[in-house]
Amino acid sequence: MSDKHLSRSWGRARMLAAACVGCCFWACAELPAVRTEPTGATPILVGTHGELSPEQSEAILRTVEGRGGDLLKKHLSTEEAITDLPLAVGNRVTLLQDGPATYKAMYAAIRAAKDNINLEIYMLEDDDIGRQLADLFLEKQQQGVQVNIVYDSVGSIFTPASFFQRLTEHGINVLQFNPVNPLEARRSWYIDNRDHRKLLITDGRVVFTGGINYSGVYSGGSFGRPRRKPSRGDIPWRDTDVRIEGPVVAEFQKIFLQTWAQQKGPPLPKRDYFPTLAPVGKQIVRAIATAPDIADSRGSLLYGTLMSAIANAERSIHLTNAYFVPDPKLIRALQDAARRGVDVKLILPSQTDFWAPLYAGRSHYHQLLQAGVKIYERRAVLLHAKTAVIDGVWSTVGSSNLDWRSFVHNYELNAVILGPEFGGEMEDAFAMDLAKSDRIDAHAWAHRPLGSRFREWAARLWEYWL
Repeated sequence: MSDKHLSRSWGRARMLAAACVGCCFWACAELPAVRTEPTGATPILVGTHGELSPEQSEAILRTVEGRGGDLLKKHLSTEEAITDLPLAVGNRVTLLQDGPATYKAMYAAIRAAKDNINLEIYMLEDDDIGRQLADLFLEKQQQGVQVNIVYDSVGSIFTPASFFQRLTEHGINVLQFNPVNPLEARRSWYIDNRDHRKLLITDGRVVFTGGINYSGVYSGGSFGRPRRKPSRGDIPWRDTDVRIEGPVVAEFQKIFLQTWAQQKGPPLPKRDYFPTLAPVGKQIVRAIATAPDIADSRGSLLYGTLMSAIANAERSIHLTNAYFVPDPKLIRALQDAARRGVDVKLILPSQTDFWAPLYAGRSHYHQLLQAGVKIYERRAVLLHAKTAVIDGVWSTVGSSNLDWRSFVHNYELNAVILGPEFGGEMEDAFAMDLAKSDRIDAHAWAHRPLGSRFREWAARLWEYWL
């Protein structure tokens, strides 16, 4: 095992140990009950100048439905009962696959920035990728562009303080999210609540979000010709991000500034964080940020919207996810969908940087396979993507895994993109991954080795905290 993977595994082990101690003091949070019946109401859309009228919203929905027909309206109607987050129109969304293409697009946006750059990130490593980003930020700061960074203290636990000190010495604002050391905490301290979001915003006009951190593990793409026998440290990471322009960028900017305020960061310099955003495309997008806020009785809004989309699926449910440790409600929803004839396919990892979630997820394969859910494991890569496309019209890309940690413990961020155009791109990406995946055969799975069964049993004991 390479030093990088050893460090990451050790960091996860420390998180797990802290979580186990924490559960002695704090009650386990529950996932919310989810309303899955459509309301029948026309969703109210938001444009550049605020809410559109019901007539305007209805007209826009008719233009984007296309081959999605009534499916899109049904999903939107159900979602309206769960979340009051704005559903913004007039956006352009670009799907980005893997680190090289994503970093290239990010660096172009950073170089083009004229006023401000905001970054909220889980893992920012002191390696070639991290230093390249830091150098670019320092260059922009010297040009008069204000750079503000929030990084998670556990995700970046092995990044030396000198890395961030270099940034602050040149005027970049750097804020550590929920410090590991409770003496450094600026608010209530819970070691298990981590900022798992990946969010980059330039000039309040361009957003990048998804699953990609800043780490050398993303240096290679995952769709090239596989090497003969790659070592564990050389295996490509498979991940997905989106680049978004348009009115919804303001919602992502609010999320960043809310995090900064919630963590009691120092006042930020006055900049044009909220420029006027004209329509630039036809995509309808909702920004969904989730947090373990016990004052919010609705629980995870992403969990609610995902569950409603699954419950109302009529044709297909195609999920790609890095850490699949499902709760009983999610398992039942997938089983019910498969039994009513929906094409339910899951693409999950065949290998991972942390063994426990992999085996905890596999412990649920049997009951899903018995219900007709089709399960595939992506080969020759370390799968880190977190995406879904349902009925070809409801899509999401973000940081949330399908596990308890994402829905209960972490601060997460997803973009939900509605409509058949982007849904078609997501289906094409899913098909590409499917072609490089191995299907799990129910009969063969029932005869898997005893050692694998034991690891599944052991991992499942801790699945709430993984």
